[in-house]
Amino acid sequence: MSVPASLVKELREQTGAGMMDCKRALEETGSDLEAARRLLRERGMAQAAKRAGRATSEGLVGYRIAPDGRLGTMVAVGCETEPVSRNDEFQTFAQRVLEAVEAEGPDAVSALEVERQELVGKISENIVVVGAARYDAQDGEVLAAYVHPPANKIGVLVKTRGATAEAARQLAMHIAFAGPRFLDRTKIPDEEIATERAIYEKQPDVQAKPEHVRPKIVEGMLAKRFFAEHVLGDQQWIHEPGKTVGQALEEQGVEVLAYDRYALGR
Repeated sequence: MSVPASLVKELREQTGAGMMDCKRALEETGSDLEAARRLLRERGMAQAAKRAGRATSEGLVGYRIAPDGRLGTMVAVGCETEPVSRNDEFQTFAQRVLEAVEAEGPDAVSALEVERQELVGKISENIVVVGAARYDAQDGEVLAAYVHPPANKIGVLVKTRGATAEAARQLAMHIAFAGPRFLDRTKIPDEEIATERAIYEKQPDVQAKPEHVRPKIVEGMLAKRFFAEHVLGDQQWIHEPGKTVGQALEEQGVEVLAYDRYALGR
């Protein structure tokens, strides 16, 4: 069956699918435009399911801070390759995700699932919304965000109290660079600390010491090797390495209330 070029063009405009995909869908559905649209959509969903397990190490992290500083939003959308991260359609979808989360919160991502699946089918790469966060600021709270250029694959959104806009941004930069897993020591699961402590206790240089000094040595190792790497307040402040983050923020009167960090491919 010959399919009119005008019908192929119309289907392409409606769905954004490739010209040959539109032509095949119309041929298979007897030039029924609505059935062809449905077929393309089903194939997109099947393609999305097929590619669901593929790694998405590329993509974009984007953010928006409202002009009045009261609302901050950040999303991370992953794809498989760098060229797709620069693709206009991918970037348009990422922008749609950001706008939806800004308007309705992180749960709004689910409303874009069909659109995501259709884009996977069209681009032939796995596309995933890796994360989404939205913070509301109350009186005295300051929001800031930072996305590391030029790849825009690492980003941080922070909520603080007592900070200037610049101080909050410096904090976001630090978190982007250092990647703390915990805001403070109280957030670490007890079992994880116990596991780390047990590992240090069994190390030869600890076992070689008198038994009564081993606990102190182990606690020192825990502080320098574990807390200093994974806990925000214990990390070395990247803007002044002679201080910890905790010391720097205390001097500035800054309290960290929350943060989200997204790093594609890491």
